[in-house]
Order: sequence, then structure tokens, then C-alpha cells
Amino acid sequence: MGEAGGRRAAGPRCIALVGPFQSGKTTLLEAILERTGVLQRMGSVDSGTTVADASGEARQFKMSVEGSIATTSFMGEAFTFIDCPGSVDFLHEMRNVVPAVDAAVVVCEADEKKVPALGVILRELEDRGIPRLLFINKIDKADKRIRETLTTLRPASRVPLLLRQIPIWSNGIVSGFVDLALERAFVYREHAASMVVPLDGEDLTRNRDARFSMLETLADHDDELMEALLTDLEPPRDKVFDDLGRELRDGLVCPVLFGSATRTNGVLRLLKTLRHDVPDVSEAAARLGVKDGETVAHVMKTVHTAHGGKLSVSRVLAGTIGDGAMLTGSSGQTERTSGLFRMFGASLEKVGEAKAGDTVAFGKLDHVETGDAITTARTPRARLAEAAVPQPVLSTALSAKDRKDDVKLGLTLAKLHDEDPSLSVSHVGETSEMVLAGQGEMHLRVAVAKLANRYGIAVNQMKPGVGYRETIKKSVTGVRGRHRKQSGGHGQFGDVVIDVRPLPRGEGFVFTDTITGGVVPKQYIPAVRDGIEDTIRKGPLGFPVVDIAVTLTDGSYHTVDSSDMAFQQAGRIAIQEALPACHAVLLEPIHRVEIAVPSEATAKINAIVSGRRGQILGFDGREGWQGWDVVAALMPESEIGDLIVEIRSVTAGVGTFTSRFDHLAELTGREADKIVQARAAA
Repeated sequence: MGEAGGRRAAGPRCIALVGPFQSGKTTLLEAILERTGVLQRMGSVDSGTTVADASGEARQFKMSVEGSIATTSFMGEAFTFIDCPGSVDFLHEMRNVVPAVDAAVVVCEADEKKVPALGVILRELEDRGIPRLLFINKIDKADKRIRETLTTLRPASRVPLLLRQIPIWSNGIVSGFVDLALERAFVYREHAASMVVPLDGEDLTRNRDARFSMLETLADHDDELMEALLTDLEPPRDKVFDDLGRELRDGLVCPVLFGSATRTNGVLRLLKTLRHDVPDVSEAAARLGVKDGETVAHVMKTVHTAHGGKLSVSRVLAGTIGDGAMLTGSSGQTERTSGLFRMFGASLEKVGEAKAGDTVAFGKLDHVETGDAITTARTPRARLAEAAVPQPVLSTALSAKDRKDDVKLGLTLAKLHDEDPSLSVSHVGETSEMVLAGQGEMHLRVAVAKLANRYGIAVNQMKPGVGYRETIKKSVTGVRGRHRKQSGGHGQFGDVVIDVRPLPRGEGFVFTDTITGGVVPKQYIPAVRDGIEDTIRKGPLGFPVVDIAVTLTDGSYHTVDSSDMAFQQAGRIAIQEALPACHAVLLEPIHRVEIAVPSEATAKINAIVSGRRGQILGFDGREGWQGWDVVAALMPESEIGDLIVEIRSVTAGVGTFTSRFDHLAELTGREADKIVQARAAA
């Protein structure tokens, strides 16, 4: 139960640390672990010594690239913190984690440039109904008043931002804070608890004004409190604390705290707020539709370890699960878990059982995927929360540098997809390419680094091929293809005559025959079609031929030497003779692209689209997203390759797009010549 009438939540709680890129989430987790006594000394991101960013890739790129987990205790209560990456490339990692947490601490800065990214993250939490509070980090570097900062950040949240503290300034630097609920003043001490100081002078006046504003916001959802304010009665302190906790849990407000993670300033106040106001696991279970009597966990993340095999990192929402338990995943497969672990960064500690509220890793559940619900019941449990996988926005073609790694590369990419469903892998038969697609430039760089660092697979990277096609402009009639071969015994004989004509765009390939009198026996006509269809996979320009009609009009056969193979070859010869006379032209795929960006970037996006041979179809407000637009355009597939890089650069990293094939369009001139020459050279 959450707090009600003064009763505080008990039991293990799970808190997500989320927020824009480089806002200080990993450093905040270090500060929490130091302040709760788990660490004697904080590590740093730059030196690669933090608990959270323990992977080789996180340290290589000096950024969080996957969720990291650490459990600690504060005032006798267990808290598991999950440090989620802030880069938009890795946002899907957060989407899989947050459904099962009790609350999220949104770490941010007083930086106008990061407000759009903050808005994207808050929206994810709002849509999921996750209790959340804002922690404004780097307050030691603040150069503006807290009210100005709040005005800057306010557009990011769809519910009121509720100031819980105001800063104390000394010589232009934030030296402490006033807790508006407690009505007490504190001054910061580096790597130590803040010290209580008298609340007087200007700070006392500012406290009264800011506290009244806080109470006014709370009173919007509490008639009793509103009545007290209207009659100038001071509400009981317990009443204020109860309202603060209830309105946080109900998502009616987003409380705002501040501090400096590098100095551990404000960290104890944050922990006390979490301890007092955040509900326990029963509210998360109720939010996700867990029924009484169930034993169920939500799989937040999948990890493939070098020696321990597959781990399914999960939050137990109800019941108790022991090591060796038989567990059923959402796919219906029942497996015995092999090992049960508590995680602390890269370290694993074996435990005997996990109870409701615990966040643990289950070993070797081979058929369980990220997002699954796992249960001790024999009947599979539908997923408790779906995190829709976003469409990839950037791709690269891969090949193993050492040919002996070809099979291993395919298997390893499947593991990477298992760990991160927002990576996708496809095989393009036409070009024999293995294409890795993801959410941005850094997403793919990290994936390639994992291949090398964890699995010892070095790869070559190429731009993926574009799905060019070719078609014909002219018709030809009466083209003969004759295949005759005599090599002792039965020979081979097939003879066909065909007409070829262009079809309207999008019609594909049509084959008919007008054979009369049995000049080509019926049993051989499908073989003629097969020979033609196989040949047009590579036309005169080097690409598959589309929108073409072929009619078999005549031919001849031999009663002994004719066969399917002979007529298939005759069909090949005929179409090879016909196509050069049909005036082949190149077709390029055109996609419908929808680009979602903050409205202030719309004009820049229009220029980007035009610069990539795109045709603007129009733009409209993004449904449900105030201050955002969606620009619709038609754009050649060849121009979409690195589009996301340019979109992100003009939208402070938050713009995105979707695309889908729309039609094929004729391409002529120098651009077409270059493509044909490159294909011939390849």
C-alpha cells in the first residue's frame, strides 16, 4: 500500500533514474550509493569508475548505453535504482523498465536547449501513469533564479511542476535550501548531510511566498486545504505531507527538488522524499492489472553474459519466486530458472528467492523475452505492458572481416536484438546484405563495439543498398529464343517466340500465352515463365525489371529432346534478346516520410527535405503533442540514409521520423548514369 492517513509504504521499492542526455543520472546514482554507505567514495563517468556505466561500451563512449541496476537501503528500507540512458538513441531501454517501477526521478538541468528532450521523457512517464518527480541537478552552477528555471522547464510537463524547495543564495552561488513543507533552512556541506540554519530575513519572506504557492497548487485537488487557505488558517503539517505524497502518487503534480550530484548536495532530501512519498509494489501491480493470488514478474531487460548465459532482469510484482522455480513466459513456454541474482552494476549476487518488490535476474530462461510477464502458473500470462518498438531511423550493412565469423555474426546479432529489441537485423536477398538498423548513429556504433568487445567479431560496414528497379518504355514483338544442344543420346531442344510490353507503374510482372495447336506443349509453358522470371531479376541496367508483360505467342518442340529445362533456357534467351530493344529506364523507390519535430524547427526541416530532393506534402500539429509538428513529404530512399543525423542536429536531439515505401519513380540523367555505372562496377 502507498501512504494513506499517515501510513508510509514498506517493502522493496524500485526507482528509475531518467532524464535527458548528460544531465547527471549516473553521477546521481553514485551519490546515492555513497550517501547510503554502499560506496566509500564516488566514482566518476570520466574516469570510468562508476557502478552504473560498467560495460566496456559505456566506458569507451563515456555515456550510459543500457540500464544499470543497483540496490541499497536507506533508513532500513530497500531501494533498487535503475539508471536509464538519456540519449534518444537508447530511449527504448527506458520504455521497457518504467512500467514496473514505483516512481521515476527525472534528472534535468536548468537548460532551455534540453527542454524538448525533457518533454519527451516526461510524456512517456505521464502516458504510463508513473509517479515522477524532478531533480534539477548542477544547482551549484545555476545562474538564474529558481522561478525562472521553473518557467523554462514548465512546457515539458503536462501537470503542474510543484516546487518543494527554494535555494539559499550566498555571493551569487546556491549555498543551501529551504524545505517548503518542513519550513526549515539548510546549508550544504560537500559529501555530508546539510546543516540546519535559522530561517530568517529575506529567506523567511521568500519561504512564505513560495510555500503559499505550493499549497495553492495542492489545494486544486483538496477542498479542505483550499478552505484553510481561503480563511488564512495554517494547515497541519501532516496534512501538507499527506497531500504531497498523494498528489505525487496520483500523477496530479510533479514535485521539484534540486541539488548537485557531484557534491552529493540535495541527495538526502531526495531520498527522504522517496522514502516518504513513493508507494510500494502493490500500486505498480494494480496499475498493471495484476490480480490477487498471482505470482508474476515483468521482464525489464535481457542480458547475455559471457559465462552465465542469458539473464532476464525482472521486477517481481506479486508473490514469491525461488531459485529453480518452473516459470511460464508470455509465449507459453515453461522453463526452470537456473540461478537467481541480485544485481549491483556488473556484479551478481546469488539469492535464494525473490519476493514482491524485488528486482532480480533470472538465469537461463531461453524462451523469455524483454517485456514478457513470467509466472509460476502453468497458464501463460499476457504481457503486463507493451513498449511499442519504434521504427529504425538509421541502418548499416555488415559483413564479417573474417569469413569464418559469418555464421557467428548472424547468431550474435540475434543476441543483440534479444537484449535490445529496438535494434533490428534483416537479410536482403537481392544484395545478399546483412543490414543492422537502429535508433541513431550512436546506437549502431555501440552495437558494432559490442560485436568486437564482447564477441570478438570485427566487421566491415557499408551503406545499405537502395532498392532500385528498372522497367521498359517500348514494346517489342516476335522475339525468338531457341535452345538446341546435342551431346550424344538425348539432346535439348526448346523454341519460343515472345512479345514484350510495358505495364503501368505498380503492375509488376504479367505472363500470358496465346499458344494454339500445341506448338509449345502445355506442360512446358510454366518452364518458359520460370526462365523469363528468373532472368528479369537482373535487367540490362543491373537491377530487377518490373512492370513488364510477356506473352508467349509461338514456338516449336521436339518429341524426344524437349524438356522443362530446355524450354526454361529458351525463355531466358528470348527475354535476354528482347530487353535491350525495349529502352530500359531506372526506377528509384520513393518513400512517404513523416518527420516529427518541435514547431520551432519546422522551417529548418522543410529546407532539409527540399535539399534531399524531397517534395513537401504539408505539415500539421502532432496529435496530442503541444508545440510539435509533423512534416509529411515524399523523398527518394537514397536520400533517407543519414536523414536522422540532420534532423537531430536541428532539434536538440529529439526529432524523429517514420518512412514507408510509396511508389517507384523514373530517374534519368547523370544521377541515373552514376548508379548504373556503380552497379556494373560492383
